[in-house]
Amino acid sequence: MSHTSLPATWRSVLPHLDEPLPPDESPESPAGGSDGGVSVNLPFALVRQSTQNREFWEIPAEVLDAYRSFRPTPLWRARRYEEAIGARVPIYVKYEGGNISGSHKLNTALAQAYYYAKAGVKELVTGTGAGQWGTALAAACSIFGLRCRVFMVGTSLQKKPYRGTLMRTLGATVHASPSNLTEVAARTGGGVNSLALAIGEAVEYAGRTEGAAFCIGSGETYSILHQSVIGLETIDQLAELEATVDSVVGCVGAGSNFGGIALPFFADAATTGAECPRLVAAESSTTPKLTRGVYAYDKTDATGVSPMEAMYTIGSSYPIPDSHSAGLRFHGAAKVISAMRHRDQVTAQAVGQVEALEAGQTFTRAEMVLPAPESGHALAVAARLATGGGSSRGVVACVSGHGYLDLAAYQQLADGELTSDPPEEQALTTAMDRLRPVAELATTGSRHAF
Repeated sequence: MSHTSLPATWRSVLPHLDEPLPPDESPESPAGGSDGGVSVNLPFALVRQSTQNREFWEIPAEVLDAYRSFRPTPLWRARRYEEAIGARVPIYVKYEGGNISGSHKLNTALAQAYYYAKAGVKELVTGTGAGQWGTALAAACSIFGLRCRVFMVGTSLQKKPYRGTLMRTLGATVHASPSNLTEVAARTGGGVNSLALAIGEAVEYAGRTEGAAFCIGSGETYSILHQSVIGLETIDQLAELEATVDSVVGCVGAGSNFGGIALPFFADAATTGAECPRLVAAESSTTPKLTRGVYAYDKTDATGVSPMEAMYTIGSSYPIPDSHSAGLRFHGAAKVISAMRHRDQVTAQAVGQVEALEAGQTFTRAEMVLPAPESGHALAVAARLATGGGSSRGVVACVSGHGYLDLAAYQQLADGELTSDPPEEQALTTAMDRLRPVAELATTGSRHAF
């Protein structure tokens, strides 16, 4: 097992993209071209981190102090997992589950809570799927003296009630979504149960509450920047082990975990001139935005009042099938991940939840670490690459969180009750047909055909 020093800066990939990201659109002005699409409610520091082509950003001392309680995180060669699956090349694992939230989400939650507190905000409001982000934000708000309110996908809260307990223990107020507190939930008639709705409820609630602000933990460019500590540590740890990999894998809901481990490799290769490893996003087959979606402008939440973003999406109106990987049940990918996917700078593979949980079970028995179902998707893709010839030198995968609050999923797997429901083709087509591809808009400046 290897450890390295804690990075003092975050590293942005924006200076290394061959084109600027397509501008966001105002929902009131579809012809668009808003100034980066960043909400005016954001602290200015987060606006700058999302829009400036600056590579290195100093981590505030208060955030570094909070990081030191759990970072740097461990990286090791998973030899027993390699043996269990018959791997032909080494598999290295970067583990992000050893903190109070149980996941990588705490990396950006601490940064955001710090900046919002500095800006005078008193309460942060958010939506969460699996509950890892909600837990991370509750912890960060506790550290920086903010109130916290979380709308959690209702079916996920039913399956993982102790996520709610943990958030409340940390001082947060938790609501199952759809709730009876918002108009956006009332309009659904209780028939929608998705992360987009939970986020929409949080957006609406924060918008009408004095002293409150909405914040989000995955798809925004600044949150991916904060997660770069994962990849920066990984690069140093692999060098310490004198290890070489040609594939980097992370699971994708909106993209902060994958971006956190993968994009520093891209920036490093762009700077040094070295060959960049293959950057592989592992997504849920129930929400296959990067493998079956379209590159189009779409809503980021169910209210429709937030800026429209250029993303790979299966459509915000698509009714996503239920699964145990609630953290992956988001219809679109982050705009920076989507832009890089459009330019073939990242690739993607879809994984069903049975395969993901089986990979997680195998990993648990081999490495004595229980991964979250979301992380099982990354392990499944790592296994494919290491056994099927997709990698010739080695694979590094991010295990983004632990699965101790997901044992019901593993029980269903053991009982033979777990299924993988593929998307309904017609519903998928209908949801995507309503969208306008990015390349149709002259304002994007994209030279890539759709």
